[in-house]
Amino acid sequence: MASFLVLLLRSGPEWDPAKPMEKQSDWEAHAECMDGLVERGFVVLGGPLADEHRIVLAVEAESEEAVRAELARDPWHETHLVVDRVEPWTIRLRSSKTPGAK
Repeated sequence: MASFLVLLLRSGPEWDPAKPMEKQSDWEAHAECMDGLVERGFVVLGGPLADEHRIVLAVEAESEEAVRAELARDPWHETHLVVDRVEPWTIRLRSSKTPGAK
């Protein structure tokens, strides 16, 4: 059974702090990869924190190993983004306005 996990990523060694996210090298390939993960339902929520150097993703996957294998396909893996943490997430509250909620 699939479960939800929360990931904390941070900028990696090739991240240029002088440039916005969309101006980083390989942005288009990274964006295409992430869009695909969203379309397939792997990424449920995601985006940068206020400092723009940390990213949070909520994903639906079988295990941490499955998450790491999926993210290894991203052109930014270990270059622009490094995974700091992967934590299981138990959802106890859900709005009735959430798509698919009963």
